[in-house]
Amino acid sequence: MLPASKNRMDFMHSPHSIPEFRWWQIGRIRFLILLACSWPAGQSAKAQILDPADYACYVKKFNRMEDEPVVNQIPNPQAWDWIVANAPLFDCPSTRFEEIYYYRWWTYRKHIKQTPDGLVLTEFITPVGHAGPHNTISCALGHHLAEGRWLRDQQVLDEYTHFWFRSNDGKPAMHFHKYSSWAADAIYQRFLVTGNRAFLVDLLDDLIADYEAWESERGLPDGLFWQHDVKDGMEESISGGRREKNVRPTINSYMAANARAIARIAELSGRSDVARQFDAKYSMLRTKMIDALWDPEAGFFKVRFENGNLSDAREAIGFIPWMFGLADEEHAAAWQEIKDPNGFWAPWGLTTAERRHPKFRSHGTGTCEWDGAVWPFATSQTLNGLIQLLQGPNQSYVTRRDFFGGLLTYARSHQQDGKAYLGEYLDESTGQWLITGPKAQRSRYYNHSTFNDLVIRGLAGLIPSEDNTVVIDPLIPPDAWEWFCLDRIPYHGRLLSIVWDRTGQRYHRAIGWTIWCDGKPIAQSPELTRLTAQLPAD
Repeated sequence: MLPASKNRMDFMHSPHSIPEFRWWQIGRIRFLILLACSWPAGQSAKAQILDPADYACYVKKFNRMEDEPVVNQIPNPQAWDWIVANAPLFDCPSTRFEEIYYYRWWTYRKHIKQTPDGLVLTEFITPVGHAGPHNTISCALGHHLAEGRWLRDQQVLDEYTHFWFRSNDGKPAMHFHKYSSWAADAIYQRFLVTGNRAFLVDLLDDLIADYEAWESERGLPDGLFWQHDVKDGMEESISGGRREKNVRPTINSYMAANARAIARIAELSGRSDVARQFDAKYSMLRTKMIDALWDPEAGFFKVRFENGNLSDAREAIGFIPWMFGLADEEHAAAWQEIKDPNGFWAPWGLTTAERRHPKFRSHGTGTCEWDGAVWPFATSQTLNGLIQLLQGPNQSYVTRRDFFGGLLTYARSHQQDGKAYLGEYLDESTGQWLITGPKAQRSRYYNHSTFNDLVIRGLAGLIPSEDNTVVIDPLIPPDAWEWFCLDRIPYHGRLLSIVWDRTGQRYHRAIGWTIWCDGKPIAQSPELTRLTAQLPAD
């Protein structure tokens, strides 16, 4: 429990009128069962380091900001109880950063929707014309799985995954391939957190069939993949458009990562022939992608046009190969561009195209432009790639301070009119969200990115693995904060706590950097550094 000197602004709670909505009673029963069963066997709430009561003020504030025009599975009055039962608690010296951490869980649960096909997650809070059944869109599926894998109750992601692969009479949803996807990789990465091997192995044949469908739909004779920009969820870009069939770093990175994930799942399934087949696909595609899309003169991964030429623009999609560990050490100099104001650095975030390019922000505003404005979707991918780079072999181009600064800026961008806000995309110089008018209502709480996954994986540094190894490699600079804590993180059926307390006076547990499992310390250092431990046997 925190010391009494922890000052937080409290907010009066105002009652809300909950409109009638379908499935409410079923959802309430499931919610009450979750509250009763949220602690693992043999554990009690007393094992936690942080007191939930110290953070309830944030959700009270969020609930007071709106009249809740759309109510899905978990209405606002139940939001805090759901967060406490499901999400890791977070404490840090920056009240603003801390607020956005809880805001992102508050918005995420808004998109959990009960349907006749099970629980799903939506992208837009209100219906949109390009969505499929239940207002679902596959574009951000990878982000949804990455963020949600840190929840203690995984039922929503189990059912959501089955929705995409089996809701159409046992086959994938008809609109699944409307957008490129790194679904197989995201499902495997989720397994590294949950440890649920049975669920993963059961999906192997679905994932193989899905990969083969992509080969049929978007594969080229040379083994690479093409895609329209709009089908990558990136409509109006400098390098393409809605009809061009370009070879892009997006879909080729996704498919290479998917092939590798399928190979690993096949190994876990004891199907060595499938593992060898998809390992070969992965190696071939990775090599061909680097050969085709790396521009040695510009030092960047770029789009290759149908005519065989490379684009003359550096775009944020050139960082995606790092998100999946596909780039080589010789390519790392590309990351200098995130620090350059003529490159991707801007006051309100990382831009989606280099600012020096003559076509930067040239496409207008309001029709989903990816020609330079800041998109949280792309920011999530870029910062994820930066995590992979910084937790890998040493390089001299970017530092942990660059990641920390980028994450702080990303958090700061979650605002509008002095309130926490998340939309589609924003102006890189003013921080103003660029969807206005009638479309602004649909853009509220846009579930198209990650944030808390970046906090857990990057800032705190938890690197999931197949076995019971716990690896923590924090990307926060040693002199940035005197203390922070992520408490009750679900990992392989256990609960981890990651605690930095330089003097020991904040949490009164230990001095320095400590990793706890189910309330017991398993690794410790006086300094913020990489730690490796094993989950206890019992």
